[in-house]
Amino acid sequence: MRVVSLVPSLTEAVAVSAPGALVGRTDWCTHPAGLGVPALGGTKNPDVAAIAALRPDLVVANEEENRPGDLAALRAAGLEVLVTEVRSLEQALGELDRVLRACGVASRPRWLDEAEAAWAAPAPEGPPRRAVVPVWRRPWMVLGRDTFAGDLLARLGVANVYAGHAERYPRVPLGELRAAQADLVVLPDEPYRFTADDGPEAFEGLPAALVDGRYLTWYGPSLARAREALERALRAATR
Repeated sequence: MRVVSLVPSLTEAVAVSAPGALVGRTDWCTHPAGLGVPALGGTKNPDVAAIAALRPDLVVANEEENRPGDLAALRAAGLEVLVTEVRSLEQALGELDRVLRACGVASRPRWLDEAEAAWAAPAPEGPPRRAVVPVWRRPWMVLGRDTFAGDLLARLGVANVYAGHAERYPRVPLGELRAAQADLVVLPDEPYRFTADDGPEAFEGLPAALVDGRYLTWYGPSLARAREALERALRAATR
């Protein structure tokens, strides 16, 4: 199989589980280190001609991360495109199985079993903590409804304040975020790179959990370690 991946999470999953199959990736595909395959543009602006020139057997994509027009152009070039939809952990695990089978992986990889086992534990007892979860600044954008990251947080006893919003990534004025009566703010380092010096000061008096965005938003081998890492970050914010 010759595979081009347009999704960082799937790039890592394919590279780890089907060594040698990956022949192209995006500029944002950073894991695993030392991929050694060409970068073919971004998730939103892939170089269709360069991808077609590689003659892949399969292009793997995602309905949220990649634009319909780009996927249509790849299909018009005669390429097979597998498009995933991931809005929950359960859906992510199923889509990973589907992608890896399509890439010629004969047996379920160990990391996928480890990921499923890690997330099988129940959520902490007691009422969930209410959180605002920004993903961008200038303008402020937060997690809304039906997001993979929101589902992971719910499994850790953290309820997204905007989970019932009509949009999946709504723009919300900072004043409204501050008035949302949240118990904490969760600040990932991607897609916007929130840091200890850039983000928490906007929510003065509210505990801030700085989390690795890869553990919160990537569905792939990192899932096996994500629960422990996120739990540690959440505990550190509320000590």
